[in-house]
Amino acid sequence: MAAVGAHRPGPLKQQNKAHKAGKHSGASRRRAEGRVPVKAQPRRRLRDLNRVDRRHQALQLRRQRKEAVLAEKRSLGSRDGPPHLVVVVPLHSRAVVHDTIRLLQNQDSAVVVVDEGKTGGFALLCPRLKQRWRFVPSQAGDLHAVLDLAKVADSLLFILDPTDGWDSAGEHCLSCLFAQGLPSYALAVPGGADLPPKKRIDVRKKLAKAIEKRFPEAKLFPLNTEQEASLLLRHLGTQKQRHLAFRDRRPHLLAYTAEFVPSQECDLVGTLKVSGFVRGHTLDVNSLVHIVGQGDFQMSQVDAPPDPLSLNPRVVKGQKKSQDMEIQDSVNGTEEMEEEVKILMKADPNKQESLQSEVVPDPMEGEQTWPTEEELQEAEASLKENRRVVKVPKGTSKYQAAWIVDDEEGGSEKDDDDEDYDMEDDMMEEAVSQDGESTEEEAAEEECETMTVSECLRDDQYDEKVEEDEQMLEKYKQERMDEMFPDEVDTPRDVPARVRFQKYRGLKSFRTSPWDPKENLPRDYARIFQFQDFFRTRKNLFRQIAKEETEGALVGWYVTLHICNVPASVMESFKEGKPLILFSLLPHEQKMSVLNFLVRRHPSNSEPVRAKEELIFHCGFRRFRASPLFSQHTSADKHKLERFLRPDAALVVTVYAPITFPPASVLLFKQRSNGMHDLIATGSLLSVDPDRLVIKRLVLSGHPFKIFTRTAVVRYMFFNREDVMWFKPVELRTKWGRRGHIKEPLGTHGHMKCHFDGQLKSQDTVLLNLYKRVFPKWTYDPHVPEPVPWVRSESTLPVQEVEMD
Repeated sequence: MAAVGAHRPGPLKQQNKAHKAGKHSGASRRRAEGRVPVKAQPRRRLRDLNRVDRRHQALQLRRQRKEAVLAEKRSLGSRDGPPHLVVVVPLHSRAVVHDTIRLLQNQDSAVVVVDEGKTGGFALLCPRLKQRWRFVPSQAGDLHAVLDLAKVADSLLFILDPTDGWDSAGEHCLSCLFAQGLPSYALAVPGGADLPPKKRIDVRKKLAKAIEKRFPEAKLFPLNTEQEASLLLRHLGTQKQRHLAFRDRRPHLLAYTAEFVPSQECDLVGTLKVSGFVRGHTLDVNSLVHIVGQGDFQMSQVDAPPDPLSLNPRVVKGQKKSQDMEIQDSVNGTEEMEEEVKILMKADPNKQESLQSEVVPDPMEGEQTWPTEEELQEAEASLKENRRVVKVPKGTSKYQAAWIVDDEEGGSEKDDDDEDYDMEDDMMEEAVSQDGESTEEEAAEEECETMTVSECLRDDQYDEKVEEDEQMLEKYKQERMDEMFPDEVDTPRDVPARVRFQKYRGLKSFRTSPWDPKENLPRDYARIFQFQDFFRTRKNLFRQIAKEETEGALVGWYVTLHICNVPASVMESFKEGKPLILFSLLPHEQKMSVLNFLVRRHPSNSEPVRAKEELIFHCGFRRFRASPLFSQHTSADKHKLERFLRPDAALVVTVYAPITFPPASVLLFKQRSNGMHDLIATGSLLSVDPDRLVIKRLVLSGHPFKIFTRTAVVRYMFFNREDVMWFKPVELRTKWGRRGHIKEPLGTHGHMKCHFDGQLKSQDTVLLNLYKRVFPKWTYDPHVPEPVPWVRSESTLPVQEVEMD
């Protein structure tokens, strides 16, 4: 028998696909030959943990978070931490604040220390519970004081009316507080004990149902007895604290006492000694301090006086004297305290932050020096490479020739230098805003019938403000016209269009056409500061604050800050009962730049707000006045200017202001003629970017006179032949979506022959878009006038009235 040999595959054997082993960890390790990326190592190590280790790790993380929350609760109001600062905010004109304060003070195991001045605040010390509170009642109707106190408060205690809840002033106050950032809060309802028990329960149920929209998870605390006041205190001390990002990263304090020492040169400026408890973060004496509503200042030294709110009963008894002596010592500073004052630190001139907020521009910095031979040779070589031959119309400059593509019809190229005209470009804005500046003419006398009105109803005197009504009506008309015909203007008859719109340019595409952000900057841009990468600087700064421990006064210490060159008006406002609040600034936050805020119009305001009107800003811990620009919020590199604050879209507000690192909330107010402040918009800080392009668009419109297949004769866009030749390179469009360009002028009265990509309709309108970059006005003012107290009216809370027997 012949032996059978093994079968051997031939060259045409089928080759199957190999198994894909790339997703398996073993195969990847074999291919890597032991090389493991650095970033992949923690993930692999985490994946290699067994089930018991993963559960143990999750348990440790939960335990750490729980311990952090408990440590925060225990430190607040304890002996080592600052007192629990509670701001009492009445939300109704009938809210009984005095009874609330009396019940809180009548605690058996507490010692009451009454504050100085006209604030009416007091401190509550409970050695048995090892806690201390400081209660500061806000002045009724003073919106700025409420917002400033809410910036540093640990908790807000809202006082409601038992039947109506809150009125219109309370609704306005709540809107502002929610937009700024609400800390921890509690709702107290004093009174209502005179109602029958059955009606009392019904009123409370309806009140709880009504406030569910504003405070969905809130609990109502009745406040009629001392036992109910104790329950309220326990709730305030144990509830979870809400964090406001703009204050947690910055040291801040609310002044407990203050003393003003005039300088030797002038009595109007001197050193302000402010005492209070450090909150938020460690306070460095070399950093700058911002007094809310007053400005930025430097500190010379920080002292450590005895704690006036110590939980040690002996210290409290030693400080208790007569009431008059206590008030005098707390305002002017006691001699006994001055003897025991310890100097913690003094400012180092080499490390101290500078107060320089603006760059001093050098007028010779922009002068052109004579180029070298190498630079001339490089310029000639680059011109030869980029040179191209195109056909352009007569009278076209080199700058305009850059718009024209190679297939455009025209004549020979001619060099025309761009002439500088002294005519202001705001003629169009004057045409859009016919109201102008209000004249000081006396209002016409109106026939009025005699009637008795309350003195506080200032806004109800409509007949005495005829001129303001006419101006407001004109604004409504302008806003309506801008909505119907956006950016459309009439071509002037007395001024050539090429002169009137000489600062404008045409763009092939608003989205993709390039625009140099450093081109034709105003002189104000030489005064501001700019970051190379703002968000990277912010990230590094916050990381440094979180990791590094700065030397200075720790959180909870009672210190005295010596602030230099402070005007005497700051001390006068403090003596009148205004809160004195200080924030320590982060690096660069005293320097001026261009700030962009993302805001949305508040639903309660419906009056038209035009761009470049003076508005009042509450940005984080700052308060200032400025005239902003409004622009669209898009992801492109160019953003179209909006002439009015739109009610249905989020807009970006651009102003000159000191640098502030986000996150920071912003509130926009507008001052009425009677001094009241209306909330018009709320939002947050978007960026600090002077290179953000805000582009103003003008639309010139014309009407088709004779229509052919692809051409049409257009009139009323221009009124002379030279303007038609000047704007010939700019592309045309129509409201019905056609595209075209100017072919040639017809006659001498502005008629022109235009070519389109399709036949026009007789009812269509031909449009020509022109663009110009705009900049905000330098109108920054850190001093904001005090508003007139808000007029209280009937309740706005949707609570049904209960019929009384």
